[in-house]
Amino acid sequence: MSGPAPRRPGAGAARARLAEILRVDQAGELAAVHIYRGQAAVMRASPGRERLAEQLQEMEGHEQVHLTRFDQLLTERGVRPTLMSPVWRAAAFALGAGTALLGDKAAHACTEAVETVIEKHYAAQITELADRDPDLAAELSKFRDDELAHRDLAVEEGAHDAVAYPLLTAVIQAGCRAAIKISEKI
Repeated sequence: MSGPAPRRPGAGAARARLAEILRVDQAGELAAVHIYRGQAAVMRASPGRERLAEQLQEMEGHEQVHLTRFDQLLTERGVRPTLMSPVWRAAAFALGAGTALLGDKAAHACTEAVETVIEKHYAAQITELADRDPDLAAELSKFRDDELAHRDLAVEEGAHDAVAYPLLTAVIQAGCRAAIKISEKI
């Protein structure tokens, strides 16, 4: 009697893991776009903050390039986005606007906090994918470099001088790490 071969342990695990990676990265880039939109909206409405608004809009543009690429990858590889996208979009915009309302330094602290978590997240994925999917690992390396540039700019602009910097960044980083775990699965 010959039936279908029994599933091997781990069969499909690599595909499932790749789906998690793409889903969470797409969600992260979606959130980044909306954080910068929220910050830029506040800064554009604040006299004397035009330079910062332009800076934020430029960084949003970088994140939009990443998001567009992840949207393509989700489609090409048949991966659904996280079901949390509407929540992340609203929460990210609120985080961006909220930190901008706290001032320039708080907006920069937000950028530094988010980009620090994302850089570590990308670094782990790059290591994981280096042998299995070197082309994707190379793309992630490019995106990580952009995130590092955003983080470094935020530090140069005074992120560490934000009021309640340690608390602010700890809360934002904890939220980012939680969103990553949720987005991988949901």
